[in-house]
Amino acid sequence: MDRYERILSLHRILKTSRYPVTVAKLRDELECSRATVYRDLAFLRDALMAPIVGDGDAGFRYDSDEGGRFELPGLWLNSEELHALLAAQQLMSRSSGGVLSTALAPLQSRIEKLLDEHSAGKQWPVQRVRVIPHRGRRMDEHAFRNVCSAVLQRKQLAFEYRARSTDEKTRRTVSPQRITHYRDNWYLDAWDHDRDALRSFSVDRIATARVLDAVARDIEDDELDRHLAGSYGIFSGPPKGIATIVFSAKAARWVADEHWHSQQQGRFLPDGRFELKVPYSGARELLMDVLHYGADAEVVEPVALREQARSLLMMALDKYER
Repeated sequence: MDRYERILSLHRILKTSRYPVTVAKLRDELECSRATVYRDLAFLRDALMAPIVGDGDAGFRYDSDEGGRFELPGLWLNSEELHALLAAQQLMSRSSGGVLSTALAPLQSRIEKLLDEHSAGKQWPVQRVRVIPHRGRRMDEHAFRNVCSAVLQRKQLAFEYRARSTDEKTRRTVSPQRITHYRDNWYLDAWDHDRDALRSFSVDRIATARVLDAVARDIEDDELDRHLAGSYGIFSGPPKGIATIVFSAKAARWVADEHWHSQQQGRFLPDGRFELKVPYSGARELLMDVLHYGADAEVVEPVALREQARSLLMMALDKYER
């Protein structure tokens, strides 16, 4: 443990301890000599102005009146936190088609400076942290910024929206509630004033977004969760049914570890297959995921959903029989 991490650990020990901590215990916790413990205590008290009280016999602690308020000046991170920050820096710079990296460029530069300050002369192998976007969509950066601004400023938002399913273009005025990142894409959850209902909008389909002066209508989190998180996927709403899907024994090894829905239920069948039950509202996205597994997945219930899956497979097969 280097000196930087020892000071951080010493601070955390003293801050969380209700009673004085002996030098012997500090020596064991910090994995250093008795003399080093005293030097670190002196540095923490004299250079960083920590409210340390006590002595070598009774032990040391933070003053009860000031210890709860004292924090180390600046930003102190241990090695694990620093590595996590490095990974986050790479994620910001390489994800979302550059939108996040551009919007958060000032923060990214501060992270890089922090990494340099605490690298102790080491060169961080940033090329070994890889982020590979999967099926991300291109977004208008101006629209993305305005959507985020409206969400955070609690202002209404006006924009043109082109629905993916019908390609119909409409003009919307909404009260943004939250912005959601789902499957490498961004979605706006909002109260649609024209439809008088909650809706989710794919941000890549939003154009000419404009933040209005009018204050956004706030919807309670419980209502948002009931409507937007109550069923399968981002295109959600009140659940209309429970889908039962059975996966082959080969696919079961992956599906058993996957998170499809907060209320999903899964179990292994005696023959090694895996049965998954998941609430859903619209069938489209659910069937897209099921068909991704091809012959290793079978929709069992409800019958209507099973027939939809069968029809999709028949139409796909027809493409290859022409």
